[in-house]
This record gives sequence, C-alpha cells and structure tokens, in this order.
Amino acid sequence: MGMATLDGKAEPEATPPRQRRRRGRGRLVAGLLVAVAAAGGGLVAVNSAGLLNGSAGPTRSASALPPATTPVTRQTLNDTRDADGELGYGPVTTAVSRQPGTITWLPDSGATISRGKSLFRVDNKPVMLMYGDTPAYRDLKSGMEGKDVENLERNLSKLGYDGFTVDDEYTWDTAQAVMEWQDDRGLDETGVVELGRVVFAPGKVRVESLDTEEGQPATPGQKILTYSGTSKVITVQLEAEDQRMAKKGAKVEVTLPGGKSVKGKVTEVATVIVPGEGQDADPETRVEALVSIGAAKAAKGLDKAAVDVTFTASQRKDVLTVPVAALVALQEGGYGLEIIEGGKSRYIGVETGLFAGGRVEVTGDGLTEGMTVGMPK
Repeated sequence: MGMATLDGKAEPEATPPRQRRRRGRGRLVAGLLVAVAAAGGGLVAVNSAGLLNGSAGPTRSASALPPATTPVTRQTLNDTRDADGELGYGPVTTAVSRQPGTITWLPDSGATISRGKSLFRVDNKPVMLMYGDTPAYRDLKSGMEGKDVENLERNLSKLGYDGFTVDDEYTWDTAQAVMEWQDDRGLDETGVVELGRVVFAPGKVRVESLDTEEGQPATPGQKILTYSGTSKVITVQLEAEDQRMAKKGAKVEVTLPGGKSVKGKVTEVATVIVPGEGQDADPETRVEALVSIGAAKAAKGLDKAAVDVTFTASQRKDVLTVPVAALVALQEGGYGLEIIEGGKSRYIGVETGLFAGGRVEVTGDGLTEGMTVGMPK
C-alpha cells in the first residue's frame, strides 16, 4: 500500500440399591489530498472536493499509468485465522487420595466411569464419581448447607434414593438416604460423607492414565489417576491478540487427518498461562478454546490426532473489494484508489471496511464492480 506524501477393567460392586487485526475505517479529510506518485517520479495533487463527489481529479496519459491493474470485484470477505488443534477428550483432571490406606482396585486406562461408580478403591472402600460443578472440599453431614450438599442430594436422587428434598440443606432425611447408600456400597453407616469419598465431575469421565498401582500405599494428596470427559473435543491455543477469533458458540471449520472437513463449534474459552521456551523465558498468556465437532463419526478411531481449525471472526457479504496493495494512503488520513479508464487515470476517495485474505472492502462515490484500479508492480 503506497503512502502519498509531498516527498513521495470392572470393579467388584456391592448389591445395587433401589482478528486479522481490523484496521480502522479510512476517513476523508478536507484540504489538500495527495495521491500516489506517478510512474515518472512526479506527484499528483488532488483537491478533496473532487474526491468527495467522485469526480475525476487530474488525469495522466497512458505512458504514465501504473505498472499493473486489477478489477474491483464483488464478493464475500471472511476474517479468518487458521490454528493447530489437538483432537482428544478435552482438559485432563487429576484425582487424588484424600484418605490414607492401600490401593486395592484401579480401573483400566481408557475406561469410562459414570455416576455412582468407583474411580478407585482404598482399603477396599470405593471412592465414587458423582456429577456436579463444585469440588468436594469438606465432610458433609446434618446441619450443613451449600452447593456441594445440593450436588450430593441430586446424585442420590438420580441413583434411586428418596425420602428427602433436593436442595442445599443437609437434613436428617438426607442423612437417612446417605446411610442407605453407604450400606449398599459396603461402607459404615454413619450418615456422614467424609471428604474423599466422592469426586464431583461435570459428567461421565474417561480414565486417561494411572499414577499408581494396586497394592501401593496411598497418602492424602497423592495422585491416583487422571481423567477427562468422554466426548471428543479439539483443544486449540491462540495468541492473546487473536481472542476475538474464539468466541463461545462461534462456528469453525475443522480439517481432520486425511483432509476431510467437518463443522465445529466453540464450547469453551479460557485464558491460560503457558511456560516460556527456555530457562529464562517469561511465561506467555494464551487463549485456549475447546471445539466440539458435529460429525462425531468422522473422528471415529481417532483418539488423539493433530487437526487444523479455521476460525472466522467476521464476515461481510456481497461487498466491493480490491487488493490491499491497491490502496493509496493519503497524507492527511484516509485512502484512495486510482481508477483507470480510457487510457487515463483519475483518483477517487474510498472508505475501507473489513481487511481479510489480502483484500479489503471499499466504498466510495462512483465506485462500481468491474472498474479497473492501479496496482504497484
């Protein structure tokens, strides 16, 4: 773009219960507007009045015309960004032991654990999965209130226990249901759910890896296994400056190994800190997006794979565009185009819209599809 200036396994269970960065719009200003230098090295000065009304400014002959030209086209512009993604099961969470003892059972890597089932066993007592969005952080017993109490009661109800109201209050009725549940799972009937007996997760989980073995001692805080969700998702990290590309609910295009393209949607967006490369490198802030894919069958057999994800931040349909290089930067602000007609050229002022893929949306008085505009060599 020229600048015109004046200078140029199973568990033993108990009995079951019951932006490319958008540039600002060009502005037209009053006063002297200076256009791109002519091929012979001279400058063409165009009065702003002529540009604003779309009339021709000073013209030049064929011998002084620009070295290349291009037509003004009408098309749809997409502001896109391609990024590398990893197909897997989403973020990985670590399950730790909160009680001392001996590991007596572990699931197989890749196993799916659902509500009420054991993630692992310590001293042959199960540590069970329940669904909820609040981490277990305390013993639960009569008289307590909170979101974790509500999560516990909702899970007990889903597992078939009743006689209590699902709310955020741990009542005697709740304790009665807990004792029934404890009896069914081979636990002491205390009516108290001690810390470490349940693990809350958003839904079913898939065991990713094991960090210990059966027969090994367990201590509070010790890593036992890691787990993730069970639905295949794509994890993408973007530069912080590209955050506008990753909006929750935004549609994306995913290219799978082999070249097959499928549609996807951004389900979660978070800011993460990534350690810098090298011993003394500073950590970097990135934007991490989780993308679900609609055609799940297309990813069958791909537990983990590298994929390409195309994000679209914005779209402009049916607009006039030219290559960015065709713009003439005006000394006092704004842009213009050199229009070639009948072996001569003239300059008109334009306003810019979306910049994408090397082209830019332009509007201006008298500007129409098919016009020929000057280009640098």
